[in-house]
Amino acid sequence: QVQLVESGGGLVQAGGSLRLSCAASGGTFSSLGMGWFRQAPGKDREFVAAISRSGGSTYYADSVKGRVTISRDNAKNTVYLQMNSLKPEDTPVYYCAATRKGGIYIYISWYAFWGQGPQVTVST
Repeated sequence: QVQLVESGGGLVQAGGSLRLSCAASGGTFSSLGMGWFRQAPGKDREFVAAISRSGGSTYYADSVKGRVTISRDNAKNTVYLQMNSLKPEDTPVYYCAATRKGGIYIYISWYAFWGQGPQVTVST
Protein backbone atom coordinates (compact mmCIF):
# COMPACT_ATOMS: atom_id res chain seq x y z
CA GLN A 1 0.00 0.00 0.00
CA VAL A 2 1.44 3.32 -1.06
CA GLN A 3 1.06 6.22 1.34
CA LEU A 4 1.40 9.83 0.25
CA VAL A 5 2.01 12.79 2.51
CA GLU A 6 1.90 16.27 1.07
CA SER A 7 3.42 19.42 2.49
CA GLY A 8 4.07 23.00 1.48
CA GLY A 9 0.58 24.45 1.26
CA GLY A 10 -0.29 27.79 2.77
CA LEU A 11 -1.16 31.40 2.14
CA VAL A 12 0.49 33.26 -0.71
CA GLN A 13 -0.22 36.53 -2.47
CA ALA A 14 -1.40 36.64 -6.05
CA GLY A 15 1.61 36.60 -8.32
CA GLY A 16 3.66 34.71 -5.78
CA SER A 17 5.11 31.21 -5.83
CA LEU A 18 4.65 28.05 -3.83
CA ARG A 19 6.14 24.59 -3.93
CA LEU A 20 4.21 21.55 -2.85
CA SER A 21 5.94 18.31 -1.95
CA CYS A 22 4.57 14.80 -1.76
CA ALA A 23 6.56 12.08 -0.02
CA ALA A 24 5.70 8.48 -0.83
CA SER A 25 6.24 5.36 1.24
CA GLY A 26 5.17 1.75 1.13
CA GLY A 27 5.99 1.11 -2.48
CA THR A 28 8.69 1.33 -5.11
CA PHE A 29 8.48 5.02 -5.87
CA SER A 30 10.46 4.82 -9.09
CA SER A 31 7.82 2.51 -10.56
CA LEU A 32 4.93 4.88 -9.88
CA GLY A 33 3.40 7.43 -12.19
CA MET A 34 2.59 10.53 -10.15
CA GLY A 35 0.07 13.31 -10.55
CA TRP A 36 -1.32 16.40 -8.91
CA PHE A 37 -5.00 17.27 -8.84
CA ARG A 38 -6.92 20.08 -7.20
CA GLN A 39 -10.43 20.62 -5.97
CA ALA A 40 -12.22 23.84 -5.13
CA PRO A 41 -15.25 23.83 -2.80
CA GLY A 42 -18.33 22.64 -4.60
CA LYS A 43 -16.40 21.65 -7.72
CA ASP A 44 -15.09 18.43 -9.18
CA ARG A 45 -11.51 17.40 -8.63
CA GLU A 46 -9.47 18.39 -11.66
CA PHE A 47 -6.18 17.35 -13.16
CA VAL A 48 -3.20 19.70 -12.77
CA ALA A 49 -0.05 17.84 -13.80
CA ALA A 50 1.45 14.38 -14.18
CA ILE A 51 4.92 12.91 -14.43
CA SER A 52 6.10 9.50 -15.58
CA ARG A 53 7.99 7.16 -13.30
CA SER A 54 11.37 8.14 -14.71
CA GLY A 55 10.55 11.83 -14.73
CA GLY A 56 11.25 11.97 -18.42
CA SER A 57 7.70 12.85 -19.41
CA THR A 58 5.38 15.47 -17.99
CA TYR A 59 1.94 16.77 -18.89
CA TYR A 60 0.00 19.81 -17.72
CA ALA A 61 -3.54 21.08 -17.72
CA ASP A 62 -3.99 24.06 -20.04
CA SER A 63 -5.07 26.19 -17.08
CA VAL A 64 -1.65 25.93 -15.44
CA LYS A 65 0.67 25.37 -18.39
CA GLY A 66 3.63 27.73 -18.27
CA ARG A 67 3.10 28.52 -14.58
CA VAL A 68 3.50 25.10 -13.00
CA THR A 69 6.31 22.55 -13.03
CA ILE A 70 6.04 18.98 -11.81
CA SER A 71 9.24 17.16 -10.96
CA ARG A 72 10.37 14.19 -8.95
CA ASP A 73 13.37 12.93 -7.04
CA ASN A 74 13.28 9.16 -7.02
CA ALA A 75 16.16 9.02 -4.54
CA LYS A 76 14.01 10.93 -2.05
CA ASN A 77 10.70 9.27 -2.98
CA THR A 78 9.25 12.70 -3.49
CA VAL A 79 7.32 14.52 -6.20
CA TYR A 80 7.08 18.30 -6.35
CA LEU A 81 4.73 20.86 -7.78
CA GLN A 82 6.28 24.28 -8.29
CA MET A 83 3.64 26.92 -8.87
CA ASN A 84 4.48 30.43 -10.04
CA SER A 85 2.46 33.53 -10.90
CA LEU A 86 -0.33 32.26 -8.69
CA LYS A 87 -3.85 33.46 -9.31
CA PRO A 88 -6.85 33.45 -6.96
CA GLU A 89 -8.34 30.57 -8.97
CA ASP A 90 -5.30 28.47 -8.02
CA THR A 91 -6.56 28.46 -4.46
CA PRO A 92 -8.18 25.01 -3.99
CA VAL A 93 -6.99 21.93 -2.13
CA TYR A 94 -4.21 20.12 -3.96
CA TYR A 95 -3.97 16.32 -3.96
CA CYS A 96 -0.97 14.20 -4.80
CA ALA A 97 -1.79 10.87 -6.45
CA ALA A 98 0.07 7.76 -7.50
CA THR A 99 -0.57 5.05 -10.05
CA ARG A 100 1.28 1.77 -10.43
CA LYS A 101 0.95 2.11 -14.20
CA GLY A 102 4.04 4.29 -14.35
CA GLY A 103 3.10 6.54 -17.25
CA ILE A 104 1.26 9.82 -17.74
CA TYR A 105 -2.40 9.74 -16.74
CA ILE A 106 -4.81 12.62 -16.46
CA TYR A 107 -7.94 10.86 -15.24
CA ILE A 108 -8.73 10.42 -11.58
CA SER A 109 -9.79 6.82 -12.08
CA TRP A 110 -6.27 5.76 -13.06
CA TYR A 111 -4.85 6.71 -9.68
CA ALA A 112 -5.12 4.26 -6.80
CA PHE A 113 -3.38 6.19 -4.05
CA TRP A 114 -4.06 9.71 -2.80
CA GLY A 115 -2.62 12.13 -0.31
CA GLN A 116 -4.62 14.15 2.15
CA GLY A 117 -4.51 17.43 0.29
CA PRO A 118 -2.77 20.60 1.49
CA GLN A 119 -4.73 23.82 1.16
CA VAL A 120 -3.36 26.60 -0.97
CA THR A 121 -4.84 30.06 -0.53
CA VAL A 122 -3.96 32.85 -2.92
CA SER A 123 -4.83 36.29 -1.62
CA THR A 124 -5.39 39.30 -3.84
